[in-house]
Amino acid sequence: MNRQQRRSAQRSGQGSEDTSVAPVPAEDVSEVRPRAAQAVTGRRRTTPRQFLHEVNVEMRKVAWPTRSETINYSSVVLVTLILVMALIFGLDTGFSQVSLYLFK
Repeated sequence: MNRQQRRSAQRSGQGSEDTSVAPVPAEDVSEVRPRAAQAVTGRRRTTPRQFLHEVNVEMRKVAWPTRSETINYSSVVLVTLILVMALIFGLDTGFSQVSLYLFK
């Protein structure tokens, strides 16, 4: 559970008691939210270097498929594509023959 999910669960009263973020009393919520809104709008932009670094860090976390998995997935997609194309072609041909017969 990440920090945002934990805080959301605490606000809704579902959070566990062992987390490090203390629950905010109901009367203090109105005082805390305007400061949080100012903090979000007052943020500075991320530099391109920092952005690329963060992208690189996230891309390392991706579970990339193996070569054989990629080939299998591609084969399934191509076979499915061919079957759907054949189905649409058959329906189109059938409907055109029926309409030519009806309007003849």
